[in-house]
Amino acid sequence: MVDDDQAILFVLQNIIEQNFNDEVVGMSTNPQQAQADIQFQDVDIVLADLLMPELSGIELINAIKAIKPNIHFIMISKVQDDELRTKAYQAGIEFFINKPINLIEVKSVIAKVEKSIQMSRQLLSISAMAKQFNEEDKPNKQISISEHANVILKSLGMAAELGSTDILKVIKIMNHTGEHYRNIDLTAQIGIDKHDKKIMVQRMRRAIRVGLINLTNQLIDNPDDEQAKHFANVLFGYENIHRQILYQQHNRSTGGRVIMQNFMDGLLDESQS
Repeated sequence: MVDDDQAILFVLQNIIEQNFNDEVVGMSTNPQQAQADIQFQDVDIVLADLLMPELSGIELINAIKAIKPNIHFIMISKVQDDELRTKAYQAGIEFFINKPINLIEVKSVIAKVEKSIQMSRQLLSISAMAKQFNEEDKPNKQISISEHANVILKSLGMAAELGSTDILKVIKIMNHTGEHYRNIDLTAQIGIDKHDKKIMVQRMRRAIRVGLINLTNQLIDNPDDEQAKHFANVLFGYENIHRQILYQQHNRSTGGRVIMQNFMDGLLDESQS
């Protein structure tokens, strides 16, 4: 934690260590010293004051990100200037904690960042498993379209969603008929009426929305992940992902759109490759 007011640091330390299973590994009133120390410490989250003498919080974050891009940042500030706050989000912070310090706000913000870290680690683990799955002896192991598609859904953190079962069912039909998603008559192929079709499509959309959010978080945390960038383009489109990134960084009022045809056609292409 970095703040030129030592009293603030002690307040935050007490809140964190009394309410979370976390350890405050360092506190400093000197941002330049903090920058040097963080290079040699195992740190998940950095809390930094926005306005500090000699080195601002934004400058500190930019310097740290150049060395350790996966660290998560929370900004502490009493400043309400929209332009400064926008610059902070652009630098890579996830949330603001306002001064004077409020116990409920601090607990809420840190809990959200911890959840984001946990999700990112799960996605990276699943992504590594998917890569290993794809790199196994392909000539000796035949993988069905549904199995391949399911691996991709798992890598996007979607497999537990109710709509993922529907997505796999439709992918199987698309593969069997050789048709694009827009040409599939779900009522005839699955034997459901229009009402049930509407509910099914809603489930699929909700699952794809979860995938969009998870993939965006993965790219925010690890922008050099080649597989994530590939799925971003093939399944959602870079423009949609870019909008979602801005939205999740609080720099845009609306996020990316779920385009069913793009996702389903892209998923089938990836599953067949």
